[in-house]
Amino acid sequence: MTHVQVNNNVTIGILALQGAFAEHQTALQKLSCQKKISVVLVRTAEDLSVCDALIIPGGESTTIAFLAKLSGLLEPLRTFLQKKPVWGTCAGAILLAQAVENTKKGGQELLGGISVTIARNGWGSQVESFEAPLSIDGLLDPSTPFMGVFIRAPVVLALHPSTENPPIEVIARLPINLVPKSQKLTLHDQGDSSSPHDLQSIVALRQGRHMLTTFHPELTKDSRFHEYFVRTCVVPTLL
Repeated sequence: MTHVQVNNNVTIGILALQGAFAEHQTALQKLSCQKKISVVLVRTAEDLSVCDALIIPGGESTTIAFLAKLSGLLEPLRTFLQKKPVWGTCAGAILLAQAVENTKKGGQELLGGISVTIARNGWGSQVESFEAPLSIDGLLDPSTPFMGVFIRAPVVLALHPSTENPPIEVIARLPINLVPKSQKLTLHDQGDSSSPHDLQSIVALRQGRHMLTTFHPELTKDSRFHEYFVRTCVVPTLL
């Protein structure tokens, strides 16, 4: 088991409207902490109100947004983002973006919170999914690669740093040589000083208390990314 040092009980919600919320629940329950982590499956604003932090799982971003709107959760989620840590994986990463491209007809409801532009299905369709080992310094046992699972994964098109928001910290990059040749992209520059090729390689980043991963840590048996979220994003807000 991985270990997190915390001084208080912590309640972490998982948005449970659609997608891989059960897998996130399993990963959180594997963590061993000084105080208990309570997991809440969030389906209502009342569920959300008891949470210290939130995970938005992978799934289908337009479906999650539609169900959140039907459930009266869109505005409570946006308010939550202003105060507490949120981590989005894959579809969740899309929902946390400032802007999104390659949306379905009719557009895409977003929660915002992280100053990036993302493209949906950046690596292709479901059948073009792949896995790749990622080297990530901030994780426990950093010498052991973390296996990134990319399923219809979004890609980062642009970063939008500003003095009004916390700095953007890149956590993980996907080595381009590990991407199947059929899935490599030529992205246009969105005005960022980094090259499109460099932006495409970003697969995990943080901005303040929020984090996104374009892959699915919850679909592995490795809970180190969940430990990282609790340790670096959640615990500091409880001190």
